[in-house]
Amino acid sequence: MHTFQDAQVHVFASNPTNNRPNAAATLDVLLIELTGELYALPSASVREVVRYRDYTPVPGAPAVLPGILNQRGTILPVVDLALLLGLASAPPTRATRLVVVAHNEIDMALLAERVRDLVELPAGLIDPLPTALDPARARYLRGVVHYEDQPVALLDLDELISGLRA
Repeated sequence: MHTFQDAQVHVFASNPTNNRPNAAATLDVLLIELTGELYALPSASVREVVRYRDYTPVPGAPAVLPGILNQRGTILPVVDLALLLGLASAPPTRATRLVVVAHNEIDMALLAERVRDLVELPAGLIDPLPTALDPARARYLRGVVHYEDQPVALLDLDELISGLRA
């Protein structure tokens, strides 16, 4: 992880030549918080985390796509993850971050109430989603892993992008 001088931006670079013996047994993820719940994004798709700043609203766009952002010369759609998952959207605070992700040639900025840390989660201990979970929300999740005695929902970026296109 490289930290820029202004300490506002963190850039993540994935290391494809990982020589750890148990690399296949873990998932490298970025933990984020939405309404007090933990979610995990695959770190290989995370390009950078930036402090929240105003974005340009797009008239007529759905609420989950509240605007666009110019980040390093690239125009990115801003995605309100909380709304997409059927949660209440919180007003921005000092902890709010924009997580810039690139997945399958799609770049976007995801609103996160708080970014926790880059961590390794045990890939072999992924539990299925609870059956009582709202199917509209479950669509965007791959499973649940426990980290420090807290459940972490694994976000499925393929489904997330598919849902945004619909």
